[in-house]
Amino acid sequence: MGLRVALWALLLAPLPFSASADEGGLAAGLEALASKSFKRKTAAIQQIAGSGAEAAPKILQALLDGRLYRRKSDAQIVLLHQRAGENVLSDPATGAELGAADKSRLKKVIINNKMRGILRSEIARLSLYAPAAADRRRAVKSLLGSLSPDTVALLRQVLVQERDAGVQDTIHVALALADLEASDAESQLAAIRALSGSLHSEVRIRLAELVDRDPATGDETQAAIHAAAVDALRAIDQKRRWFGFVETVFFGLSLGFVLVLAATGLAITFGVMGVINMAHGELIMLGAYSTWLVQQWLPDQLELSLLAAVPVAFCVSALAGVAIERGVVRFLYGRPLETLLATFGVSLVLQQAVRTLFSPLNRAVATPEWMSGQWVINDALALTYNRLYIIVFAAGVFAVLVAILQYTPLGLQIRAVAQNRDMARSMGVRGGFVDAATFGLGSGVAGLAGVALSQLTNVGPNLGQAHIVDSFMVVVFGGVGNLWGTLVAGLSLGVANKFLEPFAGAVLAKILVLVCIILFIQRRPRGLFPQQGRAAEG
Repeated sequence: MGLRVALWALLLAPLPFSASADEGGLAAGLEALASKSFKRKTAAIQQIAGSGAEAAPKILQALLDGRLYRRKSDAQIVLLHQRAGENVLSDPATGAELGAADKSRLKKVIINNKMRGILRSEIARLSLYAPAAADRRRAVKSLLGSLSPDTVALLRQVLVQERDAGVQDTIHVALALADLEASDAESQLAAIRALSGSLHSEVRIRLAELVDRDPATGDETQAAIHAAAVDALRAIDQKRRWFGFVETVFFGLSLGFVLVLAATGLAITFGVMGVINMAHGELIMLGAYSTWLVQQWLPDQLELSLLAAVPVAFCVSALAGVAIERGVVRFLYGRPLETLLATFGVSLVLQQAVRTLFSPLNRAVATPEWMSGQWVINDALALTYNRLYIIVFAAGVFAVLVAILQYTPLGLQIRAVAQNRDMARSMGVRGGFVDAATFGLGSGVAGLAGVALSQLTNVGPNLGQAHIVDSFMVVVFGGVGNLWGTLVAGLSLGVANKFLEPFAGAVLAKILVLVCIILFIQRRPRGLFPQQGRAAEG
């Protein structure tokens, strides 16, 4: 065993993946993979891994994934991969393309369970010397659940050469896990102390197993080990609860910012014009469909299509909002019940129009690569990039909207009309223009909410209906026409929902939040931040 580890260190440490490595060994190993004998193929795996060739990890991973084939014509081992929906062959050693694949002329390289175990072990060993620290750390973590004397000795050898602190910490965790099975109590206690507070899932599993073992009666050493394991497990659980709390807050904030984005436009139109716009949800839907359409127009520009969809969605929803205000709402000012019914009718028309144009089926909007994946902070906390970007996007839209209302002539006129419409008109403010611009601005923001929602859910004709009630709740709770109230209310409701969902479920959590809002409105009918001005007082 020790000789094998020493040979591994000599082979891999000085020149892990070099072009000048044993290319002959790599070629011989690939040739041996064409054999029908599992014994020869097992030896071939070890020969490829020991060659030190740069392509070795890729070849072994392809074999594990079932992507290595033998050509029937000349018994050459080839790598099969897909590109643009077409099967393409390449040389595993050099990466040179060998043309399109005819699978009838290929035979897959078959492996058994024993070989799969060897492959995983060898891939992890090779990855311990990968150039990127993240790959080396991932390799060490993959070994935590299958530590053996061989791997422990190899990890000790790697630790001497490792310079990255994160990889070093992970190796120390692996060595401490190995010491949990040591024969002497001092090593076990030292290992438990080293693992206390570690967030690796394997650490918690092993410590829980140790805690479940009842110490022998009267054995003080085993009792001390058991007590130390209990304390370490308690420290780990406490840290995991804290990071779980942070993760819940993050998901609550992401939901809250979506609510803010969906409700901000409604707060503007409701606060300035007193119009209950039941078609607001459909304006959100139009923004989401605009995002999908832009991706259809730019199929080869997925990374840029979402950015291009932002102005398109804003303009489409804003123009639709202006059309609704000029065509329907302006004839019904001062009659809130009639505007509610009229805009509800508009919402039905828009839903049916979308069903006719795009079918009633849901559409999936692809997520660009830069929004995919997650930011892994540690083993207990990972934040998804799409929600992080949505938070930043919603906060940016809100900041721009506040700047428009505070520092532009249009914003000044909107605020004047919201506070006292008659006085503003007497001062020369064009009420019709302000109403149309306000409706268009609020509708455009609703379209931007649709862009954000397209990254969290499927796009369909009923998308808006799922968010219109939440939007009204946010507006009423925060205070009609107050943007800062909308921000506070949206974030509060989003976080509250996420904290209630694990205990009550998604539906009951919304019901509980709605009941709390009703009770709150009984005490403060004008919301958290009531609108100021004579019109508000009247």
